[in-house]
Amino acid sequence: MAWGCELCLALAAGALLALLFRWLRADGDLTLLWAEWRGKKPENELRGKVVWVTGASSGIGEELAYQLSKIGALLAISARREDELERVKKKCLEISNLSERDIHVLRLDLTDRSSHEAATNRVIQHFGKIDVLINNGGRSQRSLFVDTNLDVYEAIMGLNYLGTISLTKHVLNHMIQRKKGKIVTVSSVMGIMGAPLASGYCASKHALQGFFNSLRTELTDYPEISIINICPGPVQSKIIQNVFTEDLAKSIKNSGDQSHKMPTDRCVRLTLVSTANDLKEAWISDNPYLAVCYLWQYAPTWAWWLMNRMGKRRIQNFKSGVDADASYSRKKK
Repeated sequence: MAWGCELCLALAAGALLALLFRWLRADGDLTLLWAEWRGKKPENELRGKVVWVTGASSGIGEELAYQLSKIGALLAISARREDELERVKKKCLEISNLSERDIHVLRLDLTDRSSHEAATNRVIQHFGKIDVLINNGGRSQRSLFVDTNLDVYEAIMGLNYLGTISLTKHVLNHMIQRKKGKIVTVSSVMGIMGAPLASGYCASKHALQGFFNSLRTELTDYPEISIINICPGPVQSKIIQNVFTEDLAKSIKNSGDQSHKMPTDRCVRLTLVSTANDLKEAWISDNPYLAVCYLWQYAPTWAWWLMNRMGKRRIQNFKSGVDADASYSRKKK
């Protein structure tokens, strides 16, 4: 009997160690990774669906267009730069079996809220419906609050928050009429935690988290309308080249090396897994950001202590001209 108990304890300890090892190497929360392993596949769930992607001219949005086109989703792609959207469309056609009509290019400025109803109607007229809206458009920030003009914060909220919920309102009306649909919003781990150099960006993402979590509770009479929040950590993209700084007229001079961040294709794959499985919230990040997300949820005092240490390094990186999110495990030379 004693031998049997020892064997059970050893097996339990081994299982815990295996789980810990997997978690240390994880690039998503455990629910998301389980869905990737055992859940519904994007190839089955999204093929033939009409998906509208904002911010599709670069970064995560561009990669979303490529992966969705390979799956066989019908695409509406939007951003301010129509020439870049045409470039994305051309590549989508090259790598997929979609036809010219299957990809609709629609120039869209999220800050021009008066244009959102007409834009929504154009997508519906083209495809007859919208199955999935992916709110991906937005800009990040790299500046300290004490140095930043207030009009920068107004611009961040106007684009990231108000622009997103404005477009959502028009698309949601259509989905309510159909009694089904998915609204996927690319938030950020910064919507869960706080970080220096991004106070306005964090505020906009916290606002989105609060809004969509509240909206979800208002849609209980529509069980087939899913509200999905995606929270990526640092990802390899051009987002740093287009960040807000302390002044609206100023751009960042050096975006720094981005190779230490999560590859964009991996982030997008996990985003599509989350969409296919109707996950209400998904954390997509390597450690230490993933660990901080858990701490922020379950041990906020420890999270503050760790973020203060990480934040100091983040500011030092930024001031020395390297990427603010450069690896925290990298040894000083």
